Amino acid sequence: MLLFTMGLLLAILQPSTGQFPRVCANTQSLLRKECCPPWEGDGSPCGERSNRGTCQRILLSQAPLGPQFPFSGVDDREDWPSVFYNRTCRCRGNFMGFNCGECKFGFSGQNCTERRLRTRRNIFQLTIREKDKFLAYLNLAKNIPSKDYVIATGTYAQMNNGSNPMFRNINVYDLFVWMHYYASRDTLLGGSNVWRDIDFAHEAPGFLPWHRAFLLLWEREIQKITGDENFTIPYWDWRDAEDCVICTDEYMGGQHPTNPNLLSPASFFSSWQVICTRSEEYNGQQALCNATSEGPILRNPGNNDKSRTPRLPSSSEVEFCLSLTRYESGSMDKMANYSFRNTLEGFADPHTAISNISQSGLHNALHIYMNGSMSQVQGSANDPIFILHHAFVDSIFERWLRRHRPMLEVYPAAKAPIGHNRENYMVPFIPLYRNGEFFISSRELGYDYEYLQEPALGSFQDFLIPYLEQAHQIWPWLVGAAVIGGLVTAVISALILACRKKKAGTSPEIQPLLTESEDYNNISYQSHF
Repeated sequence: MLLFTMGLLLAILQPSTGQFPRVCANTQSLLRKECCPPWEGDGSPCGERSNRGTCQRILLSQAPLGPQFPFSGVDDREDWPSVFYNRTCRCRGNFMGFNCGECKFGFSGQNCTERRLRTRRNIFQLTIREKDKFLAYLNLAKNIPSKDYVIATGTYAQMNNGSNPMFRNINVYDLFVWMHYYASRDTLLGGSNVWRDIDFAHEAPGFLPWHRAFLLLWEREIQKITGDENFTIPYWDWRDAEDCVICTDEYMGGQHPTNPNLLSPASFFSSWQVICTRSEEYNGQQALCNATSEGPILRNPGNNDKSRTPRLPSSSEVEFCLSLTRYESGSMDKMANYSFRNTLEGFADPHTAISNISQSGLHNALHIYMNGSMSQVQGSANDPIFILHHAFVDSIFERWLRRHRPMLEVYPAAKAPIGHNRENYMVPFIPLYRNGEFFISSRELGYDYEYLQEPALGSFQDFLIPYLEQAHQIWPWLVGAAVIGGLVTAVISALILACRKKKAGTSPEIQPLLTESEDYNNISYQSHF
């Protein structure tokens, strides 16, 4: 019934003609380099009359970058978003959005003063109705145009520096597919030349904060198009899974009976068309993905290269990753050793934390295991399993934050790969968000995970683990101290006992066994841990 209702809704909705706010995707805004739209509540730019925000010049980080990208002034994403806009809305208080018309994550109400905490749940713990509603919401997002955003179909230079805007409408789901593509695409250097060692969302410190913001924005858009303010993304806990247990028609689509690379026709995901998967074609044409349909979702779970990814990640690998105390290290890219980020992302061995790019662990392992659309970085978000997977990866990030309680300064302020310093704005989000803004607990951003809430003991254990790990490192000293202390105590006790015997043999005084009853009842006992 729910799916029928959604289908009826799609039939009624009339399409209208990404990531760039629609109201700023025009010649005037590009030439002025300004994106400060009016808030419909009072008609003033950024809701200034209502004290929501003001139009201000963006403040770019001046911190030095790492050596991975040796160019300057060749990519629209450098110093995001200054190539397109250098004035945007700066919102006050708990307001957010490209026109300050929304509430920050974790707040709600007319004046954004009410705290709100939503819970992301295991997809297998949803009721049939809840699960069907989630699938229907996905299908709705795939078929309804984005009201607020469009995507760029050309570079700023191809737009004649703003005088010839090149933008296109896109549905809500594909908007996020395009954003993931745009953040990870290669740099076009002209002719047939490209630079591949660049990624504003992967292989560096921003990987986890970027995807955290990405999921929150995706969640927010679903809430807006459905009117369901309580909607949250479910997660798939893939630890120790022997196969793709969500690859069934009941959930994310089973396997086609005659073509193992396609989805079962019984799943409506089989009718979905992918976008932004032909990176070599775009590079050859020196063009951007324009969201043209490129065929069905491909997926053949488990038929991947076993020498690279022999199986899905295990619980012990996740626990080892969580034990790593350093968020980032060394070169701060996929060659980093003993880095929690690099190990969770999957470029370091999940048993040693030593970089090994010939293998794919944890996060990367699941992408490779799916052996299809999910296995190509730029177009991986086409497969809706992407959402469930990254929600669980985000929950591991959350466990690490709660266990180690890092200060913001733990996130690198400088010398990270381009776009990944703490104060860099995330590509290609407008409104603007800095990497460091999402290096905080999910509770501060208004959401939690069901399995992190359940046992109170689990939270206590997470609190104790850092101290237990420190104790483990110094246990030989503790044992030695205990042995020496025991010997000293034994010697002293023997001397005291000898003295008492000698005294008892020479003194006629009678010693009470304990105390008088009145004194005994007044004694208070305390335990100290």
